[in-house]
Amino acid sequence: MAAVTVRNLPDEVHRALKARAVLHGRSTEAEIRHILVHAINPPGRVTLGSLMASVVRETGGLTDDDAEHFARLRDTTPAEPFRVE
Repeated sequence: MAAVTVRNLPDEVHRALKARAVLHGRSTEAEIRHILVHAINPPGRVTLGSLMASVVRETGGLTDDDAEHFARLRDTTPAEPFRVE
């Protein structure tokens, strides 16, 4: 796992983080991790896959004909290995 050092953090911010950690029953470090994780991946965030699935559901889903059509369009050419010369 990566480690991050935050320099020049104002004292009042550090005190607020410590108080928030106590309120949530965590260490200050665990509280900072929690804040960062939830800032990057907020609860209720819609992922691209979920969004695409909901669009398909709302339009009535895919039929067998649709699936066959996409299967025919799919590129089945074997991938060439990457070469570094």
